[in-house]
Amino acid sequence: MVRIDALPAFQDNYIWLLQDPTTRRIAVVDPGDATPVLAWLEANPGWQLADILITHHHADHIGGAEILKRTTGARVLGPDDERIPARDLTLHDGESVEVLGYAFRILEVPGHTRSHIAYFHAAAQPWLFCGDTLFAAGCGRLFEGTPGQMRRSLERLAGLPEATLVYCSHEYTLSNLRFAQAVEPDNPAIARRLAEVTAWRNAGSGSLPSELALERETNPFLRTGETSVKERVARRCGQPMLDPDQVFTELRAWKDNF
Repeated sequence: MVRIDALPAFQDNYIWLLQDPTTRRIAVVDPGDATPVLAWLEANPGWQLADILITHHHADHIGGAEILKRTTGARVLGPDDERIPARDLTLHDGESVEVLGYAFRILEVPGHTRSHIAYFHAAAQPWLFCGDTLFAAGCGRLFEGTPGQMRRSLERLAGLPEATLVYCSHEYTLSNLRFAQAVEPDNPAIARRLAEVTAWRNAGSGSLPSELALERETNPFLRTGETSVKERVARRCGQPMLDPDQVFTELRAWKDNF
């Protein structure tokens, strides 16, 4: 059974570490810094880094890839983007790739960047490594994509099984929940989750992974079709009728300046 742990990096990044105790091989997701991974390998002799999974080209996700490949010989997997360094395998939407003996389906989810992908493993308890597209209670900023692209990408992820564990790449949950509560002040699920995550963070614990069922209840960017969200956004921007892309656009602009 693969174990999945978070290696903290920078101020709020997580490098996800997948460990197969049978083969003593590991894989990492979005190693923006090689140092935490190399430190783990040094502290756990006899383990081998087999694969490096990249979701998108931003420096805090790829910065350690070349060093790790050069040091360990690991395979680098990533989207079809010339900005991914040392890539050995280019992945496209709908393809399947095996990592540590597990099959992952590739989902193209543009919006944060034009070539962003996510890695999904279907099981009784599915896993989703979604980089900076879907966050716990939030979503990534739009750097290269359009609001419509990001909304459709999030809808695609929201359609995965509700038991899916969501392994995103940043510890943004608390600030995201404060925004979610501003959007839906009468949503009891958001209030409960905000209290829970506040207690975790005060105790020095992380808030990830999330679960997709929880995201559907508390993440405003997955709830743009809900009447409560649409009415709140319409009042804020002074427009009585908004189409789905407009709702998302206004919501993302509100969060950008929250």
